[in-house]
Amino acid sequence: MSKLNDDLAYEILSVVEEIPAGRVATYGQIAKLIGREKNSRLVARVLSHVGNYGEFPCYRVVNHMGRLAPGWAEQEWLLKGEGVTLKENGCVDLKKYLWEC
Repeated sequence: MSKLNDDLAYEILSVVEEIPAGRVATYGQIAKLIGREKNSRLVARVLSHVGNYGEFPCYRVVNHMGRLAPGWAEQEWLLKGEGVTLKENGCVDLKKYLWEC
């Protein structure tokens, strides 16, 4: 990735590492916090390549409805390990677990 993209990735990841255990944030929430309110998909894309940047608690990031990342089975048990339970539909209850940053 280019320097600009690396800088953006680390800006996103600096927010992700602030999400406390037992809480979740949405892609849109992170985008808003970095001043790119309409770029939630960009946040998701960066998080899908997090292995290039180190260890970050990306499992604490969900979509705007609390839905987990598709194809990432470990996300559920990582969240449950921090006390985050899922609703019957498999989504995180954002009213209960959303990070109030």
